[in-house]
Amino acid sequence: MNNLFRKLVPKFIRGPFEKNKLKFTILNYYNSTDQEFIDEEKRDALNYLKDKGFSVFPNRFQEKYKRSDIEVHVDPSNQLKYIITDGKRLYFKRKSSKRGVRRNYNFLKIEQDKKSPHRYLTSKFKVEENDILVDVGAAEGNLPLEVIEKVKKVYLFETDERWIEALEATFAPWKDKVVIVNKFVSNVNDKKNVSLDVYFKDKEPYSFLKVDAEGAEGDILEGSQKTIANSDNLKIALCCYHKPHDEDKFKAHLEKRDFEVSFADGYMVFPEPKTFNPPYLRRGVLRAVK
Repeated sequence: MNNLFRKLVPKFIRGPFEKNKLKFTILNYYNSTDQEFIDEEKRDALNYLKDKGFSVFPNRFQEKYKRSDIEVHVDPSNQLKYIITDGKRLYFKRKSSKRGVRRNYNFLKIEQDKKSPHRYLTSKFKVEENDILVDVGAAEGNLPLEVIEKVKKVYLFETDERWIEALEATFAPWKDKVVIVNKFVSNVNDKKNVSLDVYFKDKEPYSFLKVDAEGAEGDILEGSQKTIANSDNLKIALCCYHKPHDEDKFKAHLEKRDFEVSFADGYMVFPEPKTFNPPYLRRGVLRAVK
């Protein structure tokens, strides 16, 4: 029935209906939950959903961002679209429309707002001078670009071929210290996959690891066990919202290995049908320091 509904009903009609369904699924679940287990941040998120409707980031901080404020440029040398951030060019996929670039970059700005549950860095949890940064699930590479002048070296792991061209354009001015790896990072090693333990076996160890891998974070941690265990200077920014209970699993896993663990403020919602199960409000990014 759901597939038939999606095929027959236009998106402009289907979208609001589906968002409303998500909203009430979340609200009904927490209304039936023991209220003493709902903290203040969850109450704020639930009140936002109730008043404003469904949102991945149920918090008012996102309302200050407007797509119309974003200026999109076209590079005549390669015809790729880009935006300017902190005086640097951030390129997008070749087939991206200007509207699509505005939408994507606006979402990135919301995602990395200081109040966002998906924010990687803080004033204390940050990339330091001469760090070696590993970005698993680099996509457009916004985090490495933000800190590119600081780092000693950057490894960008990205499997989407459409992003590779954009990444090469973005990091062309720093190509001497940027390595782009077109493989899945996992707990196995073959033609398409590589574990961080194997990839960095004969390389200088990394000191900052960011992982946003659409639910593969657990496998990536498993394939990084030796590196993580042997490191005495490592920070990890790890997305933990793709699957239910990942935040608890990853926290326990890293604390067992002597990391100090905290989370970005607030909660978010990940409306992926295959994993849209309680708890619907999830921490977005886990930050670990050793």
